[in-house]
Amino acid sequence: MPDAEVAWRMATEAHSQALRRWCSAVSSTTGESGYGDPLTQPFWDAALEERLVIQRCGSCGTHQFYPRPFCLACSSEDVGWVQASGGGTIYSLTTVQRQILPTLPPPYVVALVELDKGPRILGWLVGDAPPEIGSAVRVAWTSRDGSSLARLQSG
Repeated sequence: MPDAEVAWRMATEAHSQALRRWCSAVSSTTGESGYGDPLTQPFWDAALEERLVIQRCGSCGTHQFYPRPFCLACSSEDVGWVQASGGGTIYSLTTVQRQILPTLPPPYVVALVELDKGPRILGWLVGDAPPEIGSAVRVAWTSRDGSSLARLQSG
């Protein structure tokens, strides 16, 4: 085998192994919540207790959401879960006019919220106050099919 081909195979194998360490198995079994996979299970377990948790990097301190097996800022695999206050500010929003779910008739507002700890989350916005970019919101909880799901409360 020529040296270039050997080098290419070795590099490809090393790259593949590096990718695999960040992959997690998706299983058909989930925790009590009925949602999630091994990577996201801590989020759903906390949701059952009506707590919002996000990931924090133990190496650089960056907070992130959605869950990943590594830090987006420094690529460290030293990520853990921390409680978030649930407070944030509307970064962007839109009004949905088409019915997607029978339990969610239109119109309804979906907002991208920047949490107090930094990461942004997307969710259904509820409340009496008219939604505006820059408005303060908090995570609230609603029950559905025996699970607790987060929504964003304005006002």
